[in-house]
Amino acid sequence: MKATDLDLRELLQFDPKGGILRFANERALLLDAVAMGLLRRELIDTLGVTGARAVLTRFGYAHGWRTAETLEHGLPWDSEEEWKRAGGWLHTLQGQVRVEPASWDSSRGPKPIAVSTWQDSYEAEQHLLHIGRADEAVCWTLTGFASGYLSRAYGKDIYCLEERCRGKGDAVCQLVGRPIDEWGETFADHLPFYKKACMESALAQVTEQLKRVERTLRARRQALGPDDVAQAKLRSPLGTQSAAMRKVLDLARRVAQVDTTVLITGESGVGKERVARVIHDESARTAGPFVAINCGAVPETLLESELFGHARGAFTGATQDRPGLFEAANHGTLLLDEIGEVTPAMQVKLLRVLQEREVRRVGENKGRPVDVRVLAATNRDLVEEIRAARFRQDLYYRLRVVELRVPPLRERRDDVLPLARTFLAATAERAGRKGLSLSSAAAHQLLRYDWPGNVRELENAVERATVLAAGDRIEVDDLPDEVRAIAVPTAGSPCSLAEVERKHILAVLQASDGNRAKAAATLGIGAATLYRKLKEYGPVGVA
Repeated sequence: MKATDLDLRELLQFDPKGGILRFANERALLLDAVAMGLLRRELIDTLGVTGARAVLTRFGYAHGWRTAETLEHGLPWDSEEEWKRAGGWLHTLQGQVRVEPASWDSSRGPKPIAVSTWQDSYEAEQHLLHIGRADEAVCWTLTGFASGYLSRAYGKDIYCLEERCRGKGDAVCQLVGRPIDEWGETFADHLPFYKKACMESALAQVTEQLKRVERTLRARRQALGPDDVAQAKLRSPLGTQSAAMRKVLDLARRVAQVDTTVLITGESGVGKERVARVIHDESARTAGPFVAINCGAVPETLLESELFGHARGAFTGATQDRPGLFEAANHGTLLLDEIGEVTPAMQVKLLRVLQEREVRRVGENKGRPVDVRVLAATNRDLVEEIRAARFRQDLYYRLRVVELRVPPLRERRDDVLPLARTFLAATAERAGRKGLSLSSAAAHQLLRYDWPGNVRELENAVERATVLAAGDRIEVDDLPDEVRAIAVPTAGSPCSLAEVERKHILAVLQASDGNRAKAAATLGIGAATLYRKLKEYGPVGVA
């Protein structure tokens, strides 16, 4: 018998009139998923998250170990390997999670003993229903079961972790299982949850300790205030806060759930590839590869081979068979950046691949099926390109099932400072200059500039300023010439220094979405000073 031969109708034995149920010849119970979710919530309320995870992980481990023992001699397996594989298939039959094999990127190192994608995890579903989104993976019972089953099947300690989990916002759950000696320090924080002695000793103390910690965290959230909490929830993976960009990202996440082609448009440097990555990461293909190519940067003579691959001897220098990027992105996502630069001849070949879902390597006459989601990006007006007969209309409509327009940075001023601070933190860490910050004058100068090069230009400007800053703050003189050259806007008539100060403070407050603590930090003054100034300005200042 093979693992895939397991049939629920044969494994489940029951009397239609009621009584004892047996699954694989062992007594079984039917438990409502919502009831299990309520039990999880009660455990978390009573023991805290760490204590609840310890109980459920250990329970799953014991269940998995015992199931492996039961199945080893209970069914006529074709080989020991089939018995080892049966655990995941059993979980699928039981309706707990749908286990699917996942590919492994060899650049990440040796392939683990287990690597799979989990669809429809009941545990993630119930955690979201009763507790809400978590910061870490939540399929504790399921990973415990997988660890217990594999440890018994392989005769050594094998532990599983979720690299992705729907319970913390990922599109799917993804499991990786390795022997303990291959995990190294990565597993140190997770091992205690599998140890019985650790669980028993920890549970004696964990209730009060964790409740105390959680009370402290709750108090800190309350101290932040509802506005700060709301802002934190709205932060995007791109470090943006503007309503325009949040709308784009919300649409990207919704589009990600449907496996269709998407055309991403916008000026050069606005972050089209980052939006494409959001679509990939939020889709069911997240466990597969994300491959991007700038079509405008590859000569026409090489683009076909780069995309579709080539056979040995197809042209001078083709000394061996080579797969193209469509095959490299199989079961994942392929981004065709600068699609507007592709020649009409190549457009015909791309259209054929999109229609037939197969590629033909250069020098071969046979098609190879590919399962790839195609995203395309361009800074050109493709409608105008169609009118000029430079772009095929049929390819345009094939790519543009959904179009996402990424607005330029000048249309989303609220993103300038959050993005600048994100880039500053990253570049300062690389340069070994942690603690570097923007002065209020530099921050205001960034807000006044139009950023024709968009996010890419902003990132380069911040990196330059990081290198040139003499102290622990970036000043206006550290910014690029074109940014420094923007003059302070003048009113129709001369105004006093106090009026200039008032306009500057109110502009920074507006750029901070009304968050006074953030505005005070940007201005480089104390919160009390800011409150006093706003009170002096009257209703306009305190609105």
